[in-house]
Amino acid sequence: MAPVNDLLQAVHGRLSGDAALAALLGPDGIVDRRRDAGTLPRLVTGAVETRAYGTASEDGLECLLDFEAWSATGRREAEEIAAHVRALLDDADLALASARLVSLAHRRTASRRAAGTRFYVAEMRFRAVLE
Repeated sequence: MAPVNDLLQAVHGRLSGDAALAALLGPDGIVDRRRDAGTLPRLVTGAVETRAYGTASEDGLECLLDFEAWSATGRREAEEIAAHVRALLDDADLALASARLVSLAHRRTASRRAAGTRFYVAEMRFRAVLE
C-alpha cells in the first residue's frame, strides 16, 4: 500500500473509532465526499497533497491532509466537530504498515458559511511527515 493511503486508513480508523465524534456525526458520518445536503453533519476527507521530503540519508514524504466539517445547524456545530478532530489527530501516534509516521500536526482551521447555502463548514489542514 502506498504510504499516503496507509496514512489515510490509519487516520480514518482513529476518527471512526471515537465514540464522542460518532455521537456528533451520527452513523456513517465520515466520508470521502459530501453527497447531498440531507446527510449533515458530516466530516469529509478533502484534498491530499504529497511532496518529497527526504534528506541525504533518509527518504521522506510530506503529506498535507484537508478535512471539512459540514453542518446545517451552524458554525458552532462545525467548530465542535473540528475541535474533536484536532484533539484526535494533532500529534497522534499512528501505526503505519508501509512507513513510519514522524509527525502529524494541525496547521489551521478556518470556518465559514458556504456561499449561497445555509450550511457552515470548518476546514482543517494537517501536516504529516513520513519516513
